[in-house]
Amino acid sequence: MAIASPPENTMTVDEPVRRRRFTVEDYYQMADVGILAPKERVELIEGEILVMSPIGNPHQACVDRLNDFSVPRLTGRAIVRVQGSIRLGKRSAPQPDLVLLRPRPDFYASGFANAQDVFLVIEVMDTSARYDRGIKLPLYARAGISEVWLVDLKEQCIEVYRKPVSGAYTERAIYTRGQSLTPAAFPDVVLAVNDILG
Repeated sequence: MAIASPPENTMTVDEPVRRRRFTVEDYYQMADVGILAPKERVELIEGEILVMSPIGNPHQACVDRLNDFSVPRLTGRAIVRVQGSIRLGKRSAPQPDLVLLRPRPDFYASGFANAQDVFLVIEVMDTSARYDRGIKLPLYARAGISEVWLVDLKEQCIEVYRKPVSGAYTERAIYTRGQSLTPAAFPDVVLAVNDILG
């Protein structure tokens, strides 16, 4: 019995799997035509569309507290964006839980906010700690975002990362209950860890 040879254009097991990486423009076009549902929790990271963890009540409450504390203190000084995207290069559009952006009269209606527009990124971690530390934090460092806070609900602390150099943050500090912290861009804005964690 003769064994048929595989067709010439068939991938063999020795060939590497090639991935189709998407651009930010591809990503938003998919949303515009309905491939991505309006309420689907996804974000574009290094060309891949990744599913984000569901937001539980403690997570959402923490984001709401951060928003409530930030808006009155920063009105006219920063735009407080809640769970909206920022563009980091051609292939990443993460959606941090909260971002402080440089003010712009059009509130970025005419174009994406990018790394140069960001004062501070805050990510709230409940079930997403490995993803936020391992994937998103290095992405923010590579993009040159000057300051990131990771609010760890399980460990009841806030990790502060500053001064990115060569794709990594060179300063890290941990704040726990009873302490206060301030964004580097707004040293007069003091936030109590207890108030953020609830």
